[in-house]
Amino acid sequence: MAAINVKLVDKSDKATLYTICFEGEDISEFEKFLMKFKDNAELRRDYQIILLAVKKILDNGVFERYFRPEGKVKDNVCALPITSGKLRLYCLRISDKILIAGNGGIKQNKTYNESEELSGYVMDLQKFDNILRIAIKKGSVTVEETEILDIESKTFEL
Repeated sequence: MAAINVKLVDKSDKATLYTICFEGEDISEFEKFLMKFKDNAELRRDYQIILLAVKKILDNGVFERYFRPEGKVKDNVCALPITSGKLRLYCLRISDKILIAGNGGIKQNKTYNESEELSGYVMDLQKFDNILRIAIKKGSVTVEETEILDIESKTFEL
């Protein structure tokens, strides 16, 4: 079983971006994604599209139209970019104002399920999405308009 924490990445009037970090690791999943692809010349265009999408989300809000649906119908897992490309960043769209970024990678098959790496990132987010819903229902975590109160002080067991 793995334990994760949630970290604030950035906040604007329109949106708040969080990421998850596995306990015992210094680098969050979103930071791992950024570091993994920032110097990849072959994927530079895809990487830039994702960074621009994140900026647009912070400027405008976490609207469904910015994401590619992923995961299952019952979860909040989605991916950037909405357009074609090889690179995917998997996220949890909590509301029109709250996004939790995970990790991602190169999509070389038709679906993420065909890649052990991508499937792992999606499954981690699906598990966390379920745990977060339970925490919200129980009241141990509260979703406000643009933020999740007390989430950064909690540790969640996946």
